[in-house]
Parts: sequence; C-alpha cells; structure tokens
Amino acid sequence: MISQTAEYALRAAVALAQAGSATVLTPQLARTTRVPQAYLAKVLQTLARAGLVRSQRGLRGGFALTRPAAEITLLEVVSAVDPVKRIERCPLGLDGHGTNLCPLHRRLDQATAEVERSLADVTIADILDEPGRSTPLCQPGDRPALTPLETPMPPPPEDTAATGNPPAGRRDTPLPGSL
Repeated sequence: MISQTAEYALRAAVALAQAGSATVLTPQLARTTRVPQAYLAKVLQTLARAGLVRSQRGLRGGFALTRPAAEITLLEVVSAVDPVKRIERCPLGLDGHGTNLCPLHRRLDQATAEVERSLADVTIADILDEPGRSTPLCQPGDRPALTPLETPMPPPPEDTAATGNPPAGRRDTPLPGSL
C-alpha cells in the first residue's frame, strides 16, 4: 500500500529517532537502514523540505529529527515523500460516475482511508516503544544500530535549514568504531 520510497523514509525516521538529538551521517544511516546512500540522500532532502529532519554541515554534521519522535506520525513521513492517494473521481473516467464512485472504487478508497487513519495513529516513538521479539533496525544481539555523535545538533541557520545539501567538496566520514 505504500511505496518503497515511503518505507525508506520511515526507516530513516526510525533510525534518526534511535539517535535522539544527535546527528547521523548519511553513509552511516544508509548502512543502518539498508537503503542505497544516493537514494537515501534524496529521501532525506525531501524530509528536510517537509520540515521533518534537519541537516547540519561541517565536522559535527549530519541529519536529525526536527521534533521529538512522539510528535511525528508515520503518516507525516509517508506524506512528505509519497502521499497516500485517495480515489476522488472515477479512475475510469466514466461519464455517469464522476465523484459518485462505483462499489469497487468506493471500497478501494475506504481501504485507503483506513491505511491513512492507521498511519496517522502511530508515531515514530510508538514504533520504538512497541514490545516484541525484535527491535527496529537493530543489529544482531539487540545492540543499537547507530552510534550517534555525542553532541546534540544545534538549531540550523535559517538559510540552510531545509536544503539538506552539504557544501561542495564536503566528505562525510564514518564515526570512530562504525566501520
């Protein structure tokens, strides 16, 4: 029901929530989420434009959530990268249908509405707090998947807050012990 891009965005949001207020470099986030780094960079830029993540340039640079995980719903993340598409008009373009959907398309739209409600009812924190046999995005042995930087990310400067683009020539380097 959701696209691969939306799932990648959700993986990134969960991983960033695990890191707390610390920044996480794109290569490290790509390894943790098992998302191709170049594709993840585009997803992170989209999430930054939507105001869900912020980027910081420089030595202590990386990405972090803009709000606590308890305030970000799965629907917000999905909607930022690939919104759930409701059926508002007859997909077949039949003259007599218009917004009066046939039983098939009405049921499909109802199912889509239920998916939207379900995603809206769950926060990123809910995912991390859910009891179970497996922990989201953890490595074998239930160790945290990320080793975030120790310094919390300060608020971004106004001119680069939503770009998510590092300056030309910047190289992300792995954290000690993350190779």
